[in-house]
Amino acid sequence: MSDLKKQIAAGRIGPVYFFQGPESWLKEELTAKIRTALFPSENEAALNTVVLYGPDVSIGEIVAAASEYPMFTEKKLVVVRQFDKLKKGGTKDQAQLQEESLARYLANPASFAVLVLDAEELDKKELEKSPYKLLKPFRHDFPAIKHVDLFATEQAKESGWEFDPEALKAFSAYIEPNSRLISQEIEKLTLFAADKRPDRRITLDDVCECVGISKKYNVFELEKALAEKNLRLCSGIALMIMEQEGQKEGLMNIVRYLTTFFLRIWKLQTPGLQQKSPQETAALLGMYGRQEYFVKNYTGYARRFSPGETEQAILALRDADAALKGIAPAGDEKFVLLRLMQGILG
Repeated sequence: MSDLKKQIAAGRIGPVYFFQGPESWLKEELTAKIRTALFPSENEAALNTVVLYGPDVSIGEIVAAASEYPMFTEKKLVVVRQFDKLKKGGTKDQAQLQEESLARYLANPASFAVLVLDAEELDKKELEKSPYKLLKPFRHDFPAIKHVDLFATEQAKESGWEFDPEALKAFSAYIEPNSRLISQEIEKLTLFAADKRPDRRITLDDVCECVGISKKYNVFELEKALAEKNLRLCSGIALMIMEQEGQKEGLMNIVRYLTTFFLRIWKLQTPGLQQKSPQETAALLGMYGRQEYFVKNYTGYARRFSPGETEQAILALRDADAALKGIAPAGDEKFVLLRLMQGILG
């Protein structure tokens, strides 16, 4: 995606883009960058940007819109949202003719148009069917964010900011893996810290104050209590986190964080892995950027828990996750939390 951003920023705009995946914010951001690169003024952009929606149009209508000359400018932008939900209708022969018209257009796109086709996530089988298979040379995938820390580091860097290691760890623990939410929170953080941080570094204090994390009751204190195998302290901290963040949301954050915590320990307990360099270990654990700073912590945690204890913790977290999703029977959130802590450390 960074390469695509660089191409657009340099004015190297392609005639067709097929954006596919669940991260709508990223697709919208790139579409906006294309629009800015194409038009010197907002008035020209407004006159020559056409936004269509899949349920309202056919392939033939999309091709027709892209083939119409722009008004008073050299370029026009045609954006099709919900391209995966195109209007159905007509006979098989008519559908075939429309697909052929798209194939002809893609082979020789209009020099004055840029066509952006935006679809939700499609599975591999669907992507091999028409019309998506015709768009393979123009396809850019936007899969769900997996590593909050990596994406947050990149987004902050684009704004000229950098996270301190503790700040990045805190931010990653409390933000859902969603590009829109992450980007909005980083924007709030940079505005909040702008007058206080001339070095443009986001600190743990900034994250705690802006995102609303308690300095006393948070997942880092919970992590320390876990490493000490202090069941009573773990339960107390976890209950306070739920009190502050809401019962269900707080418990979901705890389960997500501890699942990552114990999966990393499980990986470190693989024979031979602890002989790798800190950089190699960080990559295997999914710790990127300044998160590498915490590799030594996890190496120590891997010695404190036996492989059997790690497996027991992962199974307890799986059961808690199933209870939260309604897959398995459970009591209220506090009961699920206390049963989880007992399952991990009991």
